[in-house]
Amino acid sequence: MSIELFLPDATSRSYPDGTTGTEVAESIGPRLAAAAVAISLNGQLLDLSRPLPSGGLVSIITESSEEGRQVLRHSTAHVLAQAVLSLFPGAHFAIGPAIEDGFYYDFDVGRPFTPDDVAAIQERMSDLIGDDQPFERQEVGKDEALAIFADQPFKKEIIDAVDPTEISGEGEVTLYRNDGFIDLCRGPHVPSTGRIKAFRLTRTAGAYWRGDEQRPQLQRIYGTAWESRAALDAYLQRLEEAERRDHRRLGPELDLFSFPRELGSGLAVWHPKGGLVRKVIEDYSRRVHLAHGYHIVVSPHVARSQLWKTSGHLNFYVEGMYPAIDLDEGDTYFVKPMNCPFHILIFRARPRSYRELPLRLYELGTVYRYERSGVLHGLLRMRGFTQDDSHIFCRRGQLADELLNLLEFTLMVLRDFGFEEFEADVSTRNPDKWMGALDMWEEATEALTDALAKAGLNYRIAEGEAAFYGPKIDVHIKDAIGRRWQLTTLQVDFAQPENFVLDYAEAGNRKERPVMIHRALFGSVERFFGILVEHYAGAFPMWLAPVQVSIIPVADRHLDYARRVGESVTEVDLRAEVVDSDETVGEKIRAALTMKHPAVLVVGDKDVEQETVGFRWYGEDREQRGVALQQAVELLVDAARAPQ
Repeated sequence: MSIELFLPDATSRSYPDGTTGTEVAESIGPRLAAAAVAISLNGQLLDLSRPLPSGGLVSIITESSEEGRQVLRHSTAHVLAQAVLSLFPGAHFAIGPAIEDGFYYDFDVGRPFTPDDVAAIQERMSDLIGDDQPFERQEVGKDEALAIFADQPFKKEIIDAVDPTEISGEGEVTLYRNDGFIDLCRGPHVPSTGRIKAFRLTRTAGAYWRGDEQRPQLQRIYGTAWESRAALDAYLQRLEEAERRDHRRLGPELDLFSFPRELGSGLAVWHPKGGLVRKVIEDYSRRVHLAHGYHIVVSPHVARSQLWKTSGHLNFYVEGMYPAIDLDEGDTYFVKPMNCPFHILIFRARPRSYRELPLRLYELGTVYRYERSGVLHGLLRMRGFTQDDSHIFCRRGQLADELLNLLEFTLMVLRDFGFEEFEADVSTRNPDKWMGALDMWEEATEALTDALAKAGLNYRIAEGEAAFYGPKIDVHIKDAIGRRWQLTTLQVDFAQPENFVLDYAEAGNRKERPVMIHRALFGSVERFFGILVEHYAGAFPMWLAPVQVSIIPVADRHLDYARRVGESVTEVDLRAEVVDSDETVGEKIRAALTMKHPAVLVVGDKDVEQETVGFRWYGEDREQRGVALQQAVELLVDAARAPQ
């Protein structure tokens, strides 16, 4: 008996039954076999040592591919658990997945890990990797698995839950062994620990079991693993650069915003400079929305509980909402976690005709969500934030065109802010949890993928990951150092028009239900601001910078002329700052550059006599001397021109 395998180059080969992934890789070539860490058979990743259960489409997963790195990191997480359990007798281990660029594992060792602990764990991991212990896959029944992990409560909970994402099929529990250590895992793994060529433990943190604050707090160790020392070193350099760009550090340093403890977690105050940049962003947003057929609306920050019952938030989202506010006459109010119900009420405020559709409503609306403290992260994940929220009501036949227009509009805006690399995820119907008509789901999903194809975006299908009320696109950007950020969501919604019994009059006065699209382009203004700070490392493009020009007199006798220069600059609507401190001119220049002001003008004796300035751009080492004031102003105006 033999099996037929179809390779990525469209050729096919026959192999005897029992052929392993390793043997397939070796038959193709020794270099491929040396780089292989797993094999994909009909889309399923398998261990190289595992006999292939059938024929089909195959590809060899190499260590430098993204899938290969995930396998490598998952295997390294197992070695981490093995090291911790050998160094901390009685430790309980929970879960250890691969994540983007790394992995983590959660433990209960009775106390936080210290830096010395982490160093010892890393050393022990190096020893285990040096032993080149093979990973051996084993399938056992549920009862046997429970006996194996009798002293590990978190593993027992996973097994009892029979969660198909954590154990594999038909009542069998998949385990992996290496040198006496055993863990619960679906796999696959690299053939042996010696295939882990470069790793580093990066940090520790507390984490609640299952993300639930009512459950035990565990100690999480994060790490990263790569296919080579060079790849690891490059990643660690990116980490250093990311730390240098961290908006939580740059925000206070550049006097943009802060997080006073008195406010509580997940809340920020905006300083004058940050408030000014935010105003520029919001003014841009209003301008482009008005220019593209949107109507600006405004809604209150609170609403009666009945609104949230109708919308379904009290049934499906109450844990993410702030507690109820009980007022007179027994009315209960909630601060809003979302803007969509208010926009629905605006649509429903009067009869609508098909001639009005698509109707595009837009609001910079502040919302409040009770995010768990463990997921809060500066401006990127907050409890109070403002969304550039749009809701589009359209006819079914308009959906495809409207989604394409929305995507093109989104990419235009993101490009205006300096982003050029985009990817997307399309979340499709969960067959066990959906509402509406099947043909509408298929139509909407096809419209989403067609829009992405026409826009030339690479996208991934996230099968079954859509919310019950409709499919969606998530647009991701890449920043200046290659990090991927999720920003814009385009969400088709079949549920809310039903919940609120929305309709419009077609020709002949026939009533029809509109289709609704949710769209938050920035995600939130705060999140977008934080990403911009990190993308530009705080050195905003000139049109966004809070102070566009610093004007520095060499001595006090030049101050009057410096102020006249400042007036010339502000007369053309540039944001200027005349520095009149007692510091030396060198200190003033360094201060302006430290604050990342785009342009610095220095004025001295000759400049006063000849009406010139010394001109320096941020990031350039040399100053141009004797630039005519009018020429300098023209240069600044050109550089500060906002996207049109």
